[in-house]
Amino acid sequence: MKEYKLKINGNEYAVTVNDIDDTFAEVEVNGIPFKVEIDRPAKKQVIAKPNKPAQVSATVAKPAASGSETVVSSPLPGVILEVSVKEGDSVKRGQKLMILEAMKMENVIEASADGKIVSIKANKGDSVLEGAPLIIIG
Repeated sequence: MKEYKLKINGNEYAVTVNDIDDTFAEVEVNGIPFKVEIDRPAKKQVIAKPNKPAQVSATVAKPAASGSETVVSSPLPGVILEVSVKEGDSVKRGQKLMILEAMKMENVIEASADGKIVSIKANKGDSVLEGAPLIIIG
């Protein structure tokens, strides 16, 4: 078991790597367990240091590259319990999109703009980190 304290864009994360088995790792981020899939089998436990800090958004929604889309991001690390919409659905601002379980509480993720669901980036059962894109509204 290895423990790390990470600071990403001013946010502190306590990360514990509990077990690595071939292409899966069991980790905890701020006490929330995640199963992480590794692209290739791990030969040894190595933590890579990125050249640039990871971009983590503190806001729930931000404009996407095209300017006409809105990205709804996870406000907290947690697990997706429910996805209430599907790609192509029209949504209104404030409409429930997902339920995110974080710190043993259910958080309703709402649409931050009117539009159509362009893409769903997280599915039921997925573990997500704070700032992770969940849904794109166009």
